[in-house]
Amino acid sequence: MTDGDVYVSPRHLTCATLNSHHGHAPLDRLGWPLNYDTHGNVYLTAPDRKVRLGFLPEGPDDGLWRINAYEDPFGPPAWGVCFNDSCPTELVTAFTTALAAAYEQGPDAYLAKPATGSTDSDFFLPFVPLITRGWPIDHPRWGVFAVQSPDHLATVEYTTGDLDPTAELTTREARWHLWTGPAERPLWYATATTDTPTALIRAVTETLSDPAPLPRWRRETHTYAEGLAQLTPILPPGPPIPTPLDIRRTVSRRPATLHAAGVPRWSTTSRPVLPGPRR
Repeated sequence: MTDGDVYVSPRHLTCATLNSHHGHAPLDRLGWPLNYDTHGNVYLTAPDRKVRLGFLPEGPDDGLWRINAYEDPFGPPAWGVCFNDSCPTELVTAFTTALAAAYEQGPDAYLAKPATGSTDSDFFLPFVPLITRGWPIDHPRWGVFAVQSPDHLATVEYTTGDLDPTAELTTREARWHLWTGPAERPLWYATATTDTPTALIRAVTETLSDPAPLPRWRRETHTYAEGLAQLTPILPPGPPIPTPLDIRRTVSRRPATLHAAGVPRWSTTSRPVLPGPRR
């Protein structure tokens, strides 16, 4: 069943859905234990305690999803990602799906640092799906690469040079910054720190730039940019169209029907006497 009555396009003009389970479901399926605090926040921790996810509706800021990875469970985060409370849930799911796959491969995958020139870790890889789908690249200011959606409403930025590791984890001043709308007042945003594996970020940009629309409920206007997004009604499924094989099977199951010819049937009942000619 489709979770919505309209399709919203382009998908960067959608926001978060009410169902948060989709965001952490890929890690649930790995068997990561799920815990709650007294405020209703949700936490998942990998068995080796080197990856942690927090779903924080009652957190100190609008960072609804925070995901950190550690080389040492008791040390500072090796990388961190944040999706704010309006970010499309599908982007979170794309990230956690890629993270689950990387975790199963081991630390070399989920702690892989970006490496220039690497076929699977180059910093430029997250830009590839965007550019391939017509998002032009630009240098809006010194030390920044940026790619914008064709409607100029969504932006993905990569900042070069040295950054403050603490600021990357706690503010929007991170290596990777994605948002829709004006930068100072975005519809939604997401950030990723310097050493976040580029394969995980690419999973997000791949989903962000996918031209397929996303389902939403028309009445829940907080889940899409009303007035900017294109809404298309989701029609209920019709009856299935029979294939030629279905038709042949139906015909073969029908009993043979004999059509009676126009011949009088024999009967023991005497035929009525017809009146004779008048005299």
